[in-house]
Amino acid sequence: MNLAVIFAGGSGSRMHTKSRPKQFLEYNGKPIIIYTLELFDNHPMIDGIIVACVKDWIPFLEKMLKKFEINKVRRIVPGGDTGQDSIFKGLSAAGEISESDKDVVLIHDGVRPLITEQTITDNINKVHEEGSCITCVPATETFIVNQPDGSLEIPTRADSLIARAPQSFYLKDILSMHKRARLEGRHDFIDSCSMMHHYGYKLGKVIGPMENIKITTPTDYFVFKAMVEVHENQQIFGF
Repeated sequence: MNLAVIFAGGSGSRMHTKSRPKQFLEYNGKPIIIYTLELFDNHPMIDGIIVACVKDWIPFLEKMLKKFEINKVRRIVPGGDTGQDSIFKGLSAAGEISESDKDVVLIHDGVRPLITEQTITDNINKVHEEGSCITCVPATETFIVNQPDGSLEIPTRADSLIARAPQSFYLKDILSMHKRARLEGRHDFIDSCSMMHHYGYKLGKVIGPMENIKITTPTDYFVFKAMVEVHENQQIFGF
């Protein structure tokens, strides 16, 4: 079984929206999170979807799922205080419907609607090959890393990648590490690959599309709108 855990539990303070969380901002009458969910709902290898959602917006999400005929959502759970907590709640719900120790889970941001069907496929295949998959894009600028002694490390751009999503694992492995982190009082892991690396897991990778951005700021939203128009034109005009 291949499950997707979509976390959309944040309020989106950097977007400066007052009326609704960023994942429910609309373009062409469709919320961003629905654009994201459609990608997983339409993928033939995805068997079920779990969404961790802002609690007060769960009724609205349920209406949107019906309106846009999203059929694979198996559970909707309230989000947590942090992104890590929201993911844990989603993974726990996934664990309740899991059927095998070899079930794969793809963890994805609700506000990352520009991935491709191929990226999802590559994630699932890579987990079967290496036990995990981190979707990355090549670094296009130079990274500078602060060292504890105040010096700067500058890794070569050729050796640098930027982690994005989905981040995918065997469900039993990532859920086990989330439980361990909670027992240790750790709620500060920035993402799932950071957690798994911390606990010694080998991380596989796939290179995903550069447009696979996380919509966090108003600028990101306008990039998203432009990319949707590009994709629509490709379908209509074939370029």
